[in-house]
Amino acid sequence: MKVVVLQFPGTNCEYDTVHAFKTLGADVEILWHKSETIPNDTDLLVVAGGFSYGDYLRSGAIARFSPVMKAVSSYAQDGGKVLGICNGFQVLTEARLLPGALKRNEHLHFLSKYHHLKVINNDNTFLEKLDKGDVVNIPIAHHDGNYFIDEAGLKELEENNQILLKYTDAEGNISNPNGSVDSIAGVCNKEKNVFGLMPHPERAMELILGSDDGVKMLQGFLDA
Repeated sequence: MKVVVLQFPGTNCEYDTVHAFKTLGADVEILWHKSETIPNDTDLLVVAGGFSYGDYLRSGAIARFSPVMKAVSSYAQDGGKVLGICNGFQVLTEARLLPGALKRNEHLHFLSKYHHLKVINNDNTFLEKLDKGDVVNIPIAHHDGNYFIDEAGLKELEENNQILLKYTDAEGNISNPNGSVDSIAGVCNKEKNVFGLMPHPERAMELILGSDDGVKMLQGFLDA
């Protein structure tokens, strides 16, 4: 499987992402943001986390206009699988490849810790290795992770099974760290080929580092 990881000025999770997918046996390539094409053999395109363009103006707002994003949009519209993690999620919402928006955390603090997530829908490539209702323990690290969508948009997400993950405690009860609408931690598009989440599964690949719950989250892409 060929995984391509985008790199913008300020991205800082691309090498963690490369390590995660190589651990799972994938062939991985980093693609600089000035590229105007996506490699033809790409099976999964990952928009990695970090602080693209220093998060100036608004998180993901400048990266959305990088040359590579036209190719990303075309790739997604043709059915290619795209995963946005943390800042990558912010970039995908700014590019209108995912619904909603990410704003400043409710209490205005940067959050960096492990946090539990509950699988809400697994009828998709990303989470098919997990069961609906499973609780995983995945790191979060964000300042602008407060997911927002209006009531009509939230209803649409629910009707189309687009809500992937919610923030919870270890027992699966809602525990919202940043003020996200309905405690949402991750969503997908209607076609279920574009995925975004604020937590970092690529940082939960080894028990020695605190959790290997990210393994099953990313394995779904390799077995698709």
